[in-house]
Amino acid sequence: MAFEISLALIGFVFLFIFFSSFFTVKQQSAVVIERFGKFLSVRNSGLQLKIPVFDRIAGRVNLRIQQLDVIIETKTKDNVFIKMKVSVQFKVIQEKVYDAFYKLEYPHDQITAYVFDVVRAEVPKLKLDDVFERKDDIAIAVKRELNDAMMTYGYDIINTLVTDIDPDIQVKNAMNRINAADREKTAAEFEAESSRIRIVAKAKAEAESKRLQGQGIADQRREIARGLVESVEVLNNVGINSQEASALIVVTQHYDTLQAIGADTNSNLILLPNSPQAATDMLNNMVASFAASNQVGEMMKLKTPRIKNDNKPNKQLPPAPETPDAPDTQI
Repeated sequence: MAFEISLALIGFVFLFIFFSSFFTVKQQSAVVIERFGKFLSVRNSGLQLKIPVFDRIAGRVNLRIQQLDVIIETKTKDNVFIKMKVSVQFKVIQEKVYDAFYKLEYPHDQITAYVFDVVRAEVPKLKLDDVFERKDDIAIAVKRELNDAMMTYGYDIINTLVTDIDPDIQVKNAMNRINAADREKTAAEFEAESSRIRIVAKAKAEAESKRLQGQGIADQRREIARGLVESVEVLNNVGINSQEASALIVVTQHYDTLQAIGADTNSNLILLPNSPQAATDMLNNMVASFAASNQVGEMMKLKTPRIKNDNKPNKQLPPAPETPDAPDTQI
């Protein structure tokens, strides 16, 4: 009975040692093996073997890309306090698992310290607006500094990103007011320009309309004058002289005007002399005015040459030469 128990115990110990000799390593990870507390080897993914009791798994190292978000509070050149969020993407170099496991105990704290150092060295050189514009430059500076420092410890910095810049709430409100004022100013400028364009276009249209209206009136009067000349010529051919023909035309136009005024229902009341004698008197007055105007013109023409002659300078004849006196003769 005791022998059977001993045999079972030995079998159990053997199975325990056998199964504890094998272990698996997951993909994108590494296992550090120590023998009696001393580094022995690094085992990669797959089924691995170790000597029980003598060898032990000291730790497992993740080889996948990791991300660390660091929030830094700092001050800009124009004395504005901001909070920046910097995301650092890094991984352990597979060939340097030993350095990553033994040389650096808290890699996250180390990376955070370097990020704080670089950001607080770069941001105080820039104003708030420049921080927003040059955030990529800040990220590049952080990555360069981290790569130089962390490569020694077996870490590779894949990328650094400035993912958030958060000024104080009062600064945000001030920036929003500035942006709103700028947009209102731009809108006012566009509205003023649009109003100016409308005014200029309206003025050009009115000028063109008046030009065409004047041209139409001039053409109308030219045609009326041509028609009057033809009417006078027709009346002269039937034995009516020019004065009588003009009187007839004036009377005809007078009655045409009265008829046009009466035909329009919206016309105002206009009192005009409606007798034929009034038209004749109008014509006589016009003829008298034309005659007086012609007379004044003739007088001005006669007066103009006389004024020109009066303005010419008088030519003076040269003085006559003196005759020499005859010499006195003494006897």
